[in-house]
Amino acid sequence: MDAAVFNLKFLAKVFKKKSARCEKNSQSEIAKMKKAIKAGNMEVARILASNAIRKKNESVNLLRLASRIDAASSRIETAAQMRQVTESMARVVGDMDRASQKMDLERMTKIMDKFESQSEDLDIQTEYMEGSMSGATALATPQGEIDMLMQQAADEAGLELSQELGIVRAPQEEPLPEEDGLNERLAKLRNTS
Repeated sequence: MDAAVFNLKFLAKVFKKKSARCEKNSQSEIAKMKKAIKAGNMEVARILASNAIRKKNESVNLLRLASRIDAASSRIETAAQMRQVTESMARVVGDMDRASQKMDLERMTKIMDKFESQSEDLDIQTEYMEGSMSGATALATPQGEIDMLMQQAADEAGLELSQELGIVRAPQEEPLPEEDGLNERLAKLRNTS
């Protein structure tokens, strides 16, 4: 049983690494998408956003699968421990039977303390196993997520994204005070000529 638990834990570790790789690929696609938005190539940016979201979802699904495999290995470990606890409890019951025949209250108290301790350990292990289980759900790439990711990337890059026109414009910069003075003097010179 130890080999099965080891194999499952190894498999969970492999899926966690694959999940991390997918997350890295998602970040790479986001960086490419930002460049495409800056270049004004909205179709390419949309494709890259879709790829980024798909890779992110793949990462989450692999992480869920790793968690489920880890939970399965925990179940197997718990089952083995429960078997050991059952054997131990059988010994405790035998000890209690012998102690009750002799009416040795001190020994019966020690046996009950040991029994309660083992029961608490089993309860903790069962809670942990149940807490680690979660169902995997298939994730799609909705258009709203793609648009939201593209808008976020445009905001981070300091670009204005106009989805209606499908074009990217750099935000308008306000002229510096020195330039205002130069522009005013140039306008006066033009008017006087």
